[in-house]
Amino acid sequence: MSNYIGRFAPSPTGLLHAGSLVAALASWLDARAHGGQWRVRIEDVDTPRCVAGAGEAILAQLAACGLLPDGEVWWQSRRGEAYAAALQQLVASDLAYPCGCSRQDILNALAAQGALPPRHGERVYPGTCRNGLHGKPARAWRLRCESAGLLTWHDRRLGAQAQDLCAEVGDFVLKRADGLWAYQLAVVVDDAAQQVSDVVRGEDLADNTPRQVHLQRALGLPTPRYLHTPLVLAADGQKLSKQNGAQPLQLERPADVRRALRTAADALELPLLPADGDNTAPADWLAQAVAAWRALHAP
Repeated sequence: MSNYIGRFAPSPTGLLHAGSLVAALASWLDARAHGGQWRVRIEDVDTPRCVAGAGEAILAQLAACGLLPDGEVWWQSRRGEAYAAALQQLVASDLAYPCGCSRQDILNALAAQGALPPRHGERVYPGTCRNGLHGKPARAWRLRCESAGLLTWHDRRLGAQAQDLCAEVGDFVLKRADGLWAYQLAVVVDDAAQQVSDVVRGEDLADNTPRQVHLQRALGLPTPRYLHTPLVLAADGQKLSKQNGAQPLQLERPADVRRALRTAADALELPLLPADGDNTAPADWLAQAVAAWRALHAP
């Protein structure tokens, strides 16, 4: 598959930890197993949450593990014009509209409908501004979901998937009230611009897929294939993340690199590799990991 292009797109809110290395390794292995290219994109569009220097440090961590990107690294913070053009296209097609609702406004509207979400549940937007602002100032921009219907797609690991986008999410945000571009718009525009054919990422992002598929269709963009990898869990059973104290990977010594890669491979359910010895060079280990991944996911 010479036209295969995969990508790893970390947010620089901190360094890579054991969970994020799983996603990086899986996307790299899938690209190499298909004889394709592997891009790296730093998703620094949410600037208030980004840590200074974390993007460069992540690239150094990937290099230490032998995971080197093909071509230029993209930074979302430099892509504002492309996102603005996409939003304008949607507005011109009457697929996007301004919204004047605050979070409290949305909760109040849901409460009035008897539809308050459970704690940490999705706040399904009730469509308050879909037919006009009614005197409120515009805060954000949203994508209409009426035409989505029941969205179905196939995940290469999870199988057949479906979501009623309007019932479970509602019209979702493209540009935030603070003026920043929303993740959904940025990722769809950039995947298309980089000609990404396959998205390999953590299972926690699977719920984003129907929103992205709907947005791809609205913009007339191709839909990649998707594969969502198993999550790495913390001791309390929650997803391992920076928010719940995941520790940055220490990759100063070759032994640290081997241990980190082996742990990631275990999470991906790769078989024990012959090159798992204490003195194996990362390049030799990775070559055998590609063959093991190919047998499981790219027959």
